Amino acid sequence: MNGNVIKVRKQFKESSILFQSDSKCAVENAIDTVLRHRLELDRFIISNPMFLKALEPIDIDDDAPRVVKIMSAVADAVGVGPMAVVAGALADLALETMLTSKAEIAIVEDGGEIAASSKKEFNIGLYAGKTPLSKLIGFKINPLDCPIGVATSSATVGHALSFGKADSVTVFADTAALADGAATAICNAVKGKDVEKSIQVGLKHAETLQTIRGTIITREDCIGTFGKLPQLVKIESELDLSKVALLEKSSIKTLI
Repeated sequence: MNGNVIKVRKQFKESSILFQSDSKCAVENAIDTVLRHRLELDRFIISNPMFLKALEPIDIDDDAPRVVKIMSAVADAVGVGPMAVVAGALADLALETMLTSKAEIAIVEDGGEIAASSKKEFNIGLYAGKTPLSKLIGFKINPLDCPIGVATSSATVGHALSFGKADSVTVFADTAALADGAATAICNAVKGKDVEKSIQVGLKHAETLQTIRGTIITREDCIGTFGKLPQLVKIESELDLSKVALLEKSSIKTLI
């Protein structure tokens, strides 16, 4: 992307959200959208405290705020608690507003969960903790991939609750909310001392989530992929991309 892209980062309580667009109006409207939906979510949680604590899907009333309905629907679809979807849901709502503002480049990143639609290609990096690929590879997102949602869940990085052992699970889907929830669900499935076996279990769980496009799982020196992933790209020049080129041809590969 060129220098005409506006980048604005805003703090919303514990969330730090980055807005990128070619339209200042789109960014401003997206910020207002996140503020409004976040306030509606906070008010809902005050009246419905179990929504905040639930680790599984939970029933909600028909008059619940839209952000709550989105979170609840995705939680039902992938089998996680609704708060596991909050970052992706807010990113989706912000992206929706940007696109109504006729932005040609619209990217929202909320804590690593990305909702994007762009008429120009761009790259996103893979952060996988201490695994060999972390910060070395990424994915090229082109206009044909958009709109797209990308999310990463980790049992070893950050403070998010996880019941699994994966260093990272990155999911590509039609929306950030769906990618967010699916990444959590798949990460929870990667368990056990046998690293390769745990990744295979995660991949099998990913296959049951028919609404996602694809996923990449990393744990220690192994990775596994399922579905259709965007083009793999090199982020750092010292990486020999030939060592990871088999990612697209094999469901699991040891890197070291």
